[in-house]
Amino acid sequence: MSKKKKIIVIGSGFSGLSAATSLAQKGYEVCILEKNSTVGGRARSFSSKGFTFDMGPSWYWMPDVFENYFQKFGKKVSDYYELKRLDPSYRVCFAKDDIIDLPARMSQLIDLFESIEKGSGEKLKQFLKESKYKYEVGMNDLVFKPGLSLTEFIDKRVITGALQLHLLKSMRKYIRSFFKNPKLRKLMEFPVLFLGGTPENTPALYSLMNYADISLGTWYPMGGMHKIIEGMVKLAKEMGVQIICDAEVKKINVKNGRTFSASTKDKEYFFDAIVAGADYHHVEQKLIDPEFRRYDKNYWDKRDMAPSSLLFYLGINKKIEGIKHHSLFFDEDFDGHAHDLYTKPKWPEKPLFYVCAPSVTDPSVAPEGMENLFLLMPTAPGLEDNDEQRERYYHLLLDRLEKFTGQKIKEHVVYKRSYALTDFVEDYNAFKGNAYGLANTLKQTAILKPSMKSKKLPNLYFTGQLTVPGPGVPPSLISGQIVADLVQKEIKLAKPNLYENTI
Repeated sequence: MSKKKKIIVIGSGFSGLSAATSLAQKGYEVCILEKNSTVGGRARSFSSKGFTFDMGPSWYWMPDVFENYFQKFGKKVSDYYELKRLDPSYRVCFAKDDIIDLPARMSQLIDLFESIEKGSGEKLKQFLKESKYKYEVGMNDLVFKPGLSLTEFIDKRVITGALQLHLLKSMRKYIRSFFKNPKLRKLMEFPVLFLGGTPENTPALYSLMNYADISLGTWYPMGGMHKIIEGMVKLAKEMGVQIICDAEVKKINVKNGRTFSASTKDKEYFFDAIVAGADYHHVEQKLIDPEFRRYDKNYWDKRDMAPSSLLFYLGINKKIEGIKHHSLFFDEDFDGHAHDLYTKPKWPEKPLFYVCAPSVTDPSVAPEGMENLFLLMPTAPGLEDNDEQRERYYHLLLDRLEKFTGQKIKEHVVYKRSYALTDFVEDYNAFKGNAYGLANTLKQTAILKPSMKSKKLPNLYFTGQLTVPGPGVPPSLISGQIVADLVQKEIKLAKPNLYENTI
C-alpha cells in the first residue's frame, strides 16, 4: 500500500508558505518547520505599547502576483485582506524645500514629469511601453522557469524579443537615454534599490520594476504587510499544511544518497523530500555534511550580496504633520552611498534612508493620535554591528527627519527598537547578515543563481531569495510555486514511501 508522500519545508516566509501550500494542493503531506516562535520569516510582525510593526517588507507592488497566487487555490486576495492603493504612491525628498510626491494617476504623473523636464512626459509613455513588454515577458515567460538549464530559455518570445529586453544594457544607461534631469533619473533608478544592486550593474531588463511601480501602483494591505502572511497561513492550513514553530532544524541527515530526516533540538522528522526555504547558505554549509554540498566557501565569498539594513521601529506619541506613507530621502549622493555598500563596504558616511508611516493610512497600527514609524537605512552586509553604531545613526536619521518635517520628533518617541545585521543572523541565519539576498546582477541571473535543486542529493530542493527568481516579496512567492512544480515532476505521488515515518 502506498502512502502520501511527505515533504518537509524549512521556514515559513513567503517562499516557504507558497511552496508548502502548493505542494499540499498537489497531494503531498506537508509540514513546515519554523525556527522562530512566530510565522512569516522576514515578514513577521510584533506589537508593543499599542503599536503594531511590520518587521520587514513594507512595499506592496505587483498586485497581480498575489492575485494569481490565491486564484490557484480558488481564492481571492479580498478573502484574506483589504488592499488600498496609495496616492501619492510615495514621496521623494531631495532637500527640505525640494520634495516630489509621485501621484498614482498616470495623467498627473505625466504632467509632473513634463513640469520638471520638457518633453519627458512623452518619453515616460515610451519608457513605460517598453517596460510593460519586459514585465509581460519577464513575469509570464521567464520568472517561472526553475533555472536548471539554458534550454529553458529557448523560447520564441524571448529570442525574438531579446533586443527589446535590453539584457546587456545597464539600467543607468537605459534610463539616461530617456531622461536628462537628475531628479527624474533618480526617480527612475529608485526601484533598483529593491534588487540589491547599483544602476550600473543591474540589467535594463529590470525596468520592468518601473512598470510595476508606476503603472501597477503602490498598495497597502490594511492592518499591515503581515496580513498577507496571515492570509497565506490560513490558506495553508485549509490545504492541510502543518506548521510547527520553535522548531529550528539543526541537521539534515542523509542515507543511501538521499536526505531522509531533519533533526531539531528535541525531535527527528522523516520525509520523502525536503524544501529549504531558510537561508540557502546556512542550509547547505551548516546543515548537511561537506561531501553533499554543491558549493564551497570560495563560491559564496564571491557572491555579490544585496544590502543589509539598519532598521528602527518607533512609536511617536503625536501625529506628524505632512508625512506620507512612504518617504525616500535622497538628500545625499546616491552614488556615494552605493560606493559604501558595494565598492568598499563600510558604514555609510552620508546615507540615504527611507521612512514608512503606515499609521498615515491605517489607524489600527498605532494608538489614537499617535504615529507608527519604520526607518530603514541600507548597509553593506558583513559589517561589524554594535549598539554604539546603531545609536549614532539613530540620531543622524532623526535629526534629518526633524529638519525635513520642521517638527520635533525625538522627544516624542515612546517606543524604540533597532534591528540590524546581528539580528538578521540570529533570527534568520542570514548569510553575512543580508536583508534582501543576492544582488540581481547579470552574472547572478537565472541559471547563474544558486540552484533550486541539489546536485548531490536528489530529494533536496531550495526556494527563496538566494535562488530563482530572486529577492523581494513577489519573487519569493513565485519561487515557492516553482519549486513545488519541480518536486511534483521528480517525487511521484504514486511511488511508495522510502521510509516508514510519521510527522
